[in-house]
Amino acid sequence: MARVVVDVMLKPEILDPQGQAVANALPRLGVDDVSSVRIGRRIEIDFVGEADLDRAREIADKLLANPVIEEFSLRVVDAESDAVDSRP
Repeated sequence: MARVVVDVMLKPEILDPQGQAVANALPRLGVDDVSSVRIGRRIEIDFVGEADLDRAREIADKLLANPVIEEFSLRVVDAESDAVDSRP
């Protein structure tokens, strides 16, 4: 099984109110060295057999991202070793 990760982000010129809210809250947590925060989405597509980047690009372009305000990137990862750190 092969996994393609699609990262979807607002285009740089689009206002990100969620990111601004997080950035504004950071000083209250004692974090003063962050200049900006942008919030996006990560989508994982698991393929049977080999990863199909062309198919993943088509899925992202037609279904996962709004091309007017968002951009996306694709990367193939090993589904077995792509564990997320789940520390509390």
